[in-house]
Amino acid sequence: MPPDRAQTLRDAVGLGLAVGLYGVAFGAAADAAGLDVWQALVLSAVMFTGASQFALIGVLGAGGSALAAVGSALLLGTRNTVYGVRLVPLLRPRGRLRRAGTAHWVIDETTALALAAPDRAMAGLAFLVGGATLYLTWNATTVVGALGAAALGGTARAALDAVVPAAFLALLWPRLGRAFPEPAVQRRVALGGAVVALALTPFVPPGVQVVTAVVAVALAGRPRRAVAS
Repeated sequence: MPPDRAQTLRDAVGLGLAVGLYGVAFGAAADAAGLDVWQALVLSAVMFTGASQFALIGVLGAGGSALAAVGSALLLGTRNTVYGVRLVPLLRPRGRLRRAGTAHWVIDETTALALAAPDRAMAGLAFLVGGATLYLTWNATTVVGALGAAALGGTARAALDAVVPAAFLALLWPRLGRAFPEPAVQRRVALGGAVVALALTPFVPPGVQVVTAVVAVALAGRPRRAVAS
C-alpha cells in the first residue's frame, strides 16, 4: 500500500474512533434531558453533528421550548453549509443519492480530513473512511451512553448536567490557543458570545440566548480593516 494511502487511512480511522467516543457523553446527556434511548439514537443518526445535538438536548434539558432548541441546533449547524460549499469541487459527488449521503457526513472532522489530504483521490478516501468510522462509532456509543445513564442512581444522573457544558468547553478550548488559525478572532467570538448569553440568561427562556449570541459572533468575528501607516 502506498505511504500516502496508508497514512490517510490511519488518520481517518483514528480521528473517527477518537471523536466517535464522544457519543457516550451525548447519549448520557440525552437521557438526563428526558429523552428515550431510541430518541437519542434517532438524533445521532439523522442529525449527526455533535455541537447541534448537544445544543438541542441542552436547551430541552434546561426546560426550553422545542422551538428554541431547534433554533439553537440549526444555528450551530449552519457552518456545515459553508463546509459543503468548500468540499463540492474537491469531492465532486455525482447523483442525487450520493450527494445526499455526502452532505449528511459534512461535519468538522470529515472536512478537516478531506482538506488535509495530499490530493483529490486521497481527499475522497479520507472523507469516506473518516465519515463512516465516525458515524458508526458515534451512533454505537450514543446507545451505550443512554443505556448506561439509565442504570445510574439519582446522584450520578444529576451530575450529568455538567456533560453538555463540559463537551462544549472541550470543543472550544483548542480554538483559543495560538496554534489555531486567527486565535485573536476566535477569542473575540468566544468572549462576545459568552457575554451576550450571560447577560440575557436572567431575562429570556432557555435557548434564546444561544440564538441571540449569533449577533456577537458576527460583530466580534468580522474582519478588521488594516490601518494605513
